[in-house]
Amino acid sequence: MKSSISSSSPLANPAVRGARRPSRFKFGYWLGVLPFFVFSALLLIAPTVILGYRSLEGPDGGLTLDNYRQLTSEAVLSAYGMSIRISLTSAVLGGLVGFLIAWAISIGGLPRPLRTITSTFSGVASNFAGVPLAAAYVFTLGRVGVVTALFELLGIDLYRSGFSLYSFTGLTLVYMYFQIPLMVLVILPAIDGLKREWREAAENLGATSTQYWRDVALPVLMPSILGTMILLFGNAFGAHATAYALTGGLFNLATLLIGQQISGDVLHNPGLGYAVAMGMVIIMALSILIYSVLQRRSERWLR
Repeated sequence: MKSSISSSSPLANPAVRGARRPSRFKFGYWLGVLPFFVFSALLLIAPTVILGYRSLEGPDGGLTLDNYRQLTSEAVLSAYGMSIRISLTSAVLGGLVGFLIAWAISIGGLPRPLRTITSTFSGVASNFAGVPLAAAYVFTLGRVGVVTALFELLGIDLYRSGFSLYSFTGLTLVYMYFQIPLMVLVILPAIDGLKREWREAAENLGATSTQYWRDVALPVLMPSILGTMILLFGNAFGAHATAYALTGGLFNLATLLIGQQISGDVLHNPGLGYAVAMGMVIIMALSILIYSVLQRRSERWLR
């Protein structure tokens, strides 16, 4: 009887027949990601669990839900509201300006060296925050700042005109310093991912540049734009050092309220401070979840 396996079949090769399928479980692979899991457990999961427990502690050391009941008080809701307003305003304005800058250096026809300079500056400026940023704005736009003095030479008194660096408008302006560069860094790869074939196909069908951006490019980029704005919202929502250094802790923000409750002399209720922080963790987690969903949608088009 002749064998049913032809000599040209891959199964006729003994090496092929004897080859085993690669094992799905590789201990070395898991060993490589072990530092990530250890890092996440020690610096993300464990602090969150400890924060949740401390938020349930009462003044006498016992467990209570009274700290969470106080989250509905006027002072706490006002702090949350102010933080959300500043975060949303700086995220939307910073996102729009950052998108226009990224569009200009990606497909706007600007020289290549300018893109390199802008990207490098964005990488530095997006991480420039805290006390140094607040001090820089005080020296620039404070009551005796350089720019304020220049406006006075032109006959314009910024502070008598209603502007104040230590107000909602001033703090939003300071936040936009690191929001705009972050938007440029995150959205630039998405704009670069727009395929040239899409524009050529639209032009062959008689579409104008406005129609291409309205009907093709913007719908593809919209999940990335919205997702990055949510990322900017979270970035501003958790900012503490910049606002504290600029306003001296007198501005009603959720992050400043936490510091007042945990380490303050007059307002001292650590349990309430931890509960406010736990509420911020929930808001940040929701923001990250929405960002992840939008990012997945954008990746389907920009692969």
